[in-house]
Amino acid sequence: MPKLTPVLRSACKAIQELDLLKVLQSEISHELSSNRFQKDESDSSGDFVLDWDSPQSQDVVLRKKCASGEEVAVSALLGHDTFQGDGSFPREALIKICIKKPGLTSLLQFDCVASGKGGNQLEFDIQNANYIHSPSCLGSSFYKGPSFSSLDPDLQHELKQYLANRGIGEDFINFLILHLHRKEQGQYVNWLHKLKDMMREHE
Repeated sequence: MPKLTPVLRSACKAIQELDLLKVLQSEISHELSSNRFQKDESDSSGDFVLDWDSPQSQDVVLRKKCASGEEVAVSALLGHDTFQGDGSFPREALIKICIKKPGLTSLLQFDCVASGKGGNQLEFDIQNANYIHSPSCLGSSFYKGPSFSSLDPDLQHELKQYLANRGIGEDFINFLILHLHRKEQGQYVNWLHKLKDMMREHE
């Protein structure tokens, strides 16, 4: 591998000339001092408990058991960019909600999208509401029914209220969006630290 050494030397020289280590440290300092995703009054998951929140994954899972015995599971991850330069959170949240009644294998599944600007400025849309006969049907090709937007407006309102009564309200959705953005920011800072350490080793 006689040709590899000159290439590596050229790369190291370029890194030194551009002083990428200082650039990386500046970016890390900026992220750590940024208050973009600071806590606010709605920073609470309510009765939900974080069931999955691995630093290596993009998604989170929260669960709760209602007084009625119903089990509610919420999984979420960040989706598309929504940043418009007006203080909005830069990404929307893709949310899947499953509700199971005690003693039954069937469940209700809601596919939702949420975006917000913090505080009370929130957009929360249900895209699909499905009745699933058994958890074993998940992922299979079964008829999911009409799109949520095509349902009667009164039924849409009642289904949103159904979720709100089980803790899926504005405060919870704001918490979820904020938590996912903090999680992504933490992963980005960790990546920057690893990149900086790798460059130091090869200096």
